[in-house]
Amino acid sequence: MAHDDRPRLVVIGSGWVGLYIAQYINTELYKVSIISPRRTSAYTPLLASAACGLFPFSCAEESLRTKGRRCDFIKAYVASIDFEQKQLRCEAAFDDNDAFSGRAFDVGYDILIISPGCKTNTFKTPGVAEHALFMKHVSDAMTLRKKLFDNFEKASLPCTTVEEAKALLHVAIVGGGPTGVEITAELSDLAEKELKELYPSVASLLRITIFDVAPNILGTYDQKLYEYATERMIQHGVDIATDCVISKVDDTELHVKGKDPVPYGLLLWVAGNTAVSLLHDLNAKKSEKGLVRIYTDSHLRVKKPGSTDDVYTDVFALGDAADIEGQSLPTTAEVAVQKAKYLVQRLNKGAITQPAPFKLKSGRLVTYIGGHEGIVQGSPIGQWSGREAWISWRSGSFTWTRTWRNWIGIILAWVMNALFGRDVMRL
Repeated sequence: MAHDDRPRLVVIGSGWVGLYIAQYINTELYKVSIISPRRTSAYTPLLASAACGLFPFSCAEESLRTKGRRCDFIKAYVASIDFEQKQLRCEAAFDDNDAFSGRAFDVGYDILIISPGCKTNTFKTPGVAEHALFMKHVSDAMTLRKKLFDNFEKASLPCTTVEEAKALLHVAIVGGGPTGVEITAELSDLAEKELKELYPSVASLLRITIFDVAPNILGTYDQKLYEYATERMIQHGVDIATDCVISKVDDTELHVKGKDPVPYGLLLWVAGNTAVSLLHDLNAKKSEKGLVRIYTDSHLRVKKPGSTDDVYTDVFALGDAADIEGQSLPTTAEVAVQKAKYLVQRLNKGAITQPAPFKLKSGRLVTYIGGHEGIVQGSPIGQWSGREAWISWRSGSFTWTRTWRNWIGIILAWVMNALFGRDVMRL
């Protein structure tokens, strides 16, 4: 039986790290609290698929509050951390007009795990925050679907001109990394399979463009693979605009430096990450260039500020907001889950430290490019592309989800889609 004298283990964030800890930590040993403004954890690799109707939105997230899970959940932001007093200053996270929104309180801890994730980087581009959509949570995927089909309904009105319809049905995606490419691929498939039947009079006007500041998309892949992906996506009807700097955005046009304004109906911004506000004043050692991340040692313990190797022995940092100093690990779900697994195994043994440091197991890079094709890099048998790569990517729907409810939901949705088509008209 759990006792009241269990150490209090507090987790900041409900992303991959928070969810893994909630599922696998031994609550007989620790009194666990998870603090996050969101009560669900999104399976981010599945958001684009859910937005385009491959399975219900509920299959792309997991609730932190579930039957039988013995973890406390606190719906709040962490405003600051006092490492000396082991106190977190928190603010209740509700809608701005809610009387409870911003109400402040303190939470103490014995062991702290910092994993607040990141937010989308707008690069302070004027108009992005007001007019662009993002893709971090299920609510974002729902907004994307609603906006897309609202635009198709507007384009289908008898009073809409052809030029207006073309603008409404131009989907502009800023960011040519795996996220932007996979969203583009899913939208392209949706257009080919569903939209032609649902909106026969205007479906041919749909245009999807990827904008990226780099000279090519998918820069993390080898040249052979990103060139293959580029060629195949162009064949699928996708426009790819590289070497593009977005100077500003308004409600109907995208302004690209050195080019004429580009009309759009839906703008999706997936151009990178930036640190959450908690990290800015945190009394810890952090990276000084690029994405601000908390530095840890190889045991994931947070380093104290300065040039020394001193650490907070009972404070850990994982996920996109943290990095092992000197390693520059990527901000991916794979890295976050591997770190969470390492830490949970250690804590479940009752050990704050252990001899073996964290070591990243090499993982594959897999990206879907549309038309039942994909690209794979970093597998034990090398790199490949085509339909087999798509099958590898699609199998990830089961790898990322971690409950029978979601596994069964995805399988049933695939069967229903094969029989009756995707259910995309309802949210």
